[in-house]
Amino acid sequence: MEQELRLQIVLEKPTPGVDFGLQKGSGNAYETIQTQRSAGADLSFTCTARVKSDSFNKESPVLLGPFVQGPPDSRFVYLDIGKTAGQHDTEWSRRLKIPLTGISWEMIHQLGENPGQMLVTQVPGTGKDGSPNCATVKPFAGWRIS
Repeated sequence: MEQELRLQIVLEKPTPGVDFGLQKGSGNAYETIQTQRSAGADLSFTCTARVKSDSFNKESPVLLGPFVQGPPDSRFVYLDIGKTAGQHDTEWSRRLKIPLTGISWEMIHQLGENPGQMLVTQVPGTGKDGSPNCATVKPFAGWRIS
């Protein structure tokens, strides 16, 4: 039996004037959804992932779904930035990897018992140089249940 997880990514203080969106799909067949232009305040993106049914006997859950990217042991979600998110009048063309590591069986079981809850993470939206944060989020604070 598969379980669906609700995920929320809070992008903290992203670079103003830049579009950010959630990537659905991979390769050339992806689309950017929930696109938002930053005014400097936090942005929020929500999506779902499924726990692979045959991973229930494994140490770590294997996540699946149209928003999930990467190999089974290091899955992540992409936020598209600037041109990658469809904004043509910007110099930025980036992606931000949000790791799905650290999601435990304990968290999944707790979510199963409380369907109104979701997994939430907060990541910085601006790099040290003031440009949009990109590549893999570092340091990554992890996921918590909300």
